[in-house]
Amino acid sequence: MYRLGFDNEKYLTLQSQQIKKRIDQFGGKLYLEFGGKLFDDHHASRVLPGFKPDSKINMLLQLKDQAEIVIVINSSDIEKNKVRGDLGITYDLDVLRLIDAFRGFGLYVGSVVLTQYSAQPAAEAFQKRLEALGVKVYRHYPIPGYPYDIASIVSDEGYGKNEYIETSRSLVVITAPGPGSGKMATCLSQLYHDNKCGIQAGYAKFETFPIWNLPLRHPVNMAYEAATADLNDVNMIDPHHLEAYGETAVNYNRDVEIFPVLSAMFDKIYGKSPYNSPTDMGVNMAGFCIFDDAAVREAACDEIIRRYYAACCNRRKGLSDGADITKIKLLMNNAGISEKNRAAVAPALAKEEETGMPAAAIELPDGCVVTGKTSRLLGATSAMLLNALKHLGGIDDDVHLISPKIIEPVQDLKTRHLGNHNPRLHTDEVLISLSICAATEPMAAKAMAQLSSLRHCQAHSTVILSQVDEGIMKKLGIDLTCEPKYQTKKLYHK
Repeated sequence: MYRLGFDNEKYLTLQSQQIKKRIDQFGGKLYLEFGGKLFDDHHASRVLPGFKPDSKINMLLQLKDQAEIVIVINSSDIEKNKVRGDLGITYDLDVLRLIDAFRGFGLYVGSVVLTQYSAQPAAEAFQKRLEALGVKVYRHYPIPGYPYDIASIVSDEGYGKNEYIETSRSLVVITAPGPGSGKMATCLSQLYHDNKCGIQAGYAKFETFPIWNLPLRHPVNMAYEAATADLNDVNMIDPHHLEAYGETAVNYNRDVEIFPVLSAMFDKIYGKSPYNSPTDMGVNMAGFCIFDDAAVREAACDEIIRRYYAACCNRRKGLSDGADITKIKLLMNNAGISEKNRAAVAPALAKEEETGMPAAAIELPDGCVVTGKTSRLLGATSAMLLNALKHLGGIDDDVHLISPKIIEPVQDLKTRHLGNHNPRLHTDEVLISLSICAATEPMAAKAMAQLSSLRHCQAHSTVILSQVDEGIMKKLGIDLTCEPKYQTKKLYHK
């Protein structure tokens, strides 16, 4: 069951204060590398119950007058039409989406940087498109010997060849549509140019995970490993921090491995590195805002299991080779959890065995688990939703929330006129039909009033759902897992 364990208001205050402090430390200008998602951070909201998905953007809004956004994108990713797995759109389109989103929040977007630029036709076309839209664009180039040839990198033939990004605010947030875009290199390039011009500026890194002041094997940090299993990220004790301060702090392998190189770069730019460890570079205050560790641990364990199911489904869909499954399974073993810890799994599987058809189950806020079965009229997930709304609204099971007289014409429309072979109603069709009935039927209206109570509920399906049904679950705020199999043995699945 969902329990709060994270103080979001405290987080907004502490985080903005820490960033202001870091700006002052460097004389009034800071390049802040923003890892992860600036908004819609649903992973953080799942493992830190109470964390709002838009917390980081709201924190930035407290620094709105000081902040400007610079978005970086790897030119090779543009050329390869690299796609964001969570949104299904290419990185270049996501840059446009991000610009619109930031502007929608009232934040100033200063420019876009094309990193690793080597005259890729798609990158050149994208630059022209951005400039036609009134967006400033800068080019940063590949540097031979990067990242280990320090003398070449920190020189006029290295960072010096990059176009200097003109910024006007004290806080420059460097963000990107995904990993490998060149955020850190962009920050360091700017520091090189600023230092040559006599401008005081500094660098810091904002990554929510792993949380540096939680134990290495804390479920929140293990959930981060599960989420990045396909990237082979590994949490570890920061040896540089331990050596410098005698204190244990958690970081991840890539930052720990690259820190000696970064430190050497800082030495060459500044004369002396301002940081003794990769943990020093961070500004994350999330660990100070957990007030119920047990609730957070439980939520993080749930997330590890969800990541396991997602990895299994991705292998079944042909989206991965399954190497991440073994790693996540090991994390589950280390955390002492299994699929059985997910309350909705066993009832869903039992209902499928009983009926011989796909089934679904959902754990509701009161701890009750409600199931749904496949029928002539409804898919299992649709039935589960209606049964859940009945339970939440105290409505008898034998009440028809949607009259068959409404369902049947919808089925007729789907099969006779829209070319669908499956007559059963998807979740979106069920909710639309229920909302129509709610205009005249009090019980339907009472059920509709319960929709907000489904947020943070845990559901499980015995088959992989359609994109439509998965999308509805996500919009309702239901955390869904699926067995890694399809309802049919067809080779193509929508």
